[in-house]
Amino acid sequence: MSFLKNISKAPINTETINRIELEKKSRKNIYETICILEKISQKISQKIKENMDKKLEEFSFVNKNNLEEIFENKEQIELSKIYEKLPKSTSISIQYLLDGKIKL
Repeated sequence: MSFLKNISKAPINTETINRIELEKKSRKNIYETICILEKISQKISQKIKENMDKKLEEFSFVNKNNLEEIFENKEQIELSKIYEKLPKSTSISIQYLLDGKIKL
């Protein structure tokens, strides 16, 4: 879960961001900035998915016919809630740029 700690500053809700601020941080025009952020967002999304898949592997069952056991697994439900509450990968990539974690 250490990966998840690094993304906690990103806003969960949609926020308006000053275009000029993004251009200043990236030192590129807005089109190039958006293209770069989109690629970073895809990588973040893939990393989150891999992390979640790895955690969910721990819950795979030998007997998959027992639906009651699957639906009553509270740990799996809690894990799902954690991932549902994460900010969108685009918000994370923008926050990384604003925090200076991305060098363009």
